[in-house]
Amino acid sequence: MLERKKLQLLLEVAILGAISFVLDKIGFSMPQGGSITLSMLPIIVMAFRWGIIGGMLTGFVSGLLQLMMGGYVFNAIQAALDYFVAYTLVGLAGVTLAWLLSSKANGNKGSMVAAIVVGTIIGGLLRYLIHFIGGIVFFASYAPEGQPVWIYSLVYNGSYMIPAIILSAIVTAFLFTSAPRLLQRK
Repeated sequence: MLERKKLQLLLEVAILGAISFVLDKIGFSMPQGGSITLSMLPIIVMAFRWGIIGGMLTGFVSGLLQLMMGGYVFNAIQAALDYFVAYTLVGLAGVTLAWLLSSKANGNKGSMVAAIVVGTIIGGLLRYLIHFIGGIVFFASYAPEGQPVWIYSLVYNGSYMIPAIILSAIVTAFLFTSAPRLLQRK
């Protein structure tokens, strides 16, 4: 039985990691990288189905696929931060899984939504933080003359990350409250 669960986890990681990669290609792209997409959605779904490990593995696969299929690489550290670390950390949305499952068991949809939104914000803000740091360290040359680099990175990365976090939270909350059976692993 344990081997079957491991196989199911790995299959879902591969499939949802690939879906995350595809969703990253659909959306509004920013001129110097980043985009408003639902690419975090499959990672967050896995975090709420399988916990932090499932979410982080899915994020890692998504980042790997994005990097392999044409990611922008300035150097190895930047690539690791922007693709592996940033997307893997989205999986930490699963920190609210116990809250979500408890709310589901009690039939409290409002609390389910709160758990989903808080988890999504945590995972999304961690990704934002990594892109913010990368913007300061590796993309300072894009900052307008006279503007502090940290403000440029905060605003630029926030211009796509904040809408992506909000969009992901709304869609994830709708998905799990309208079909709570998706939280069950068989």
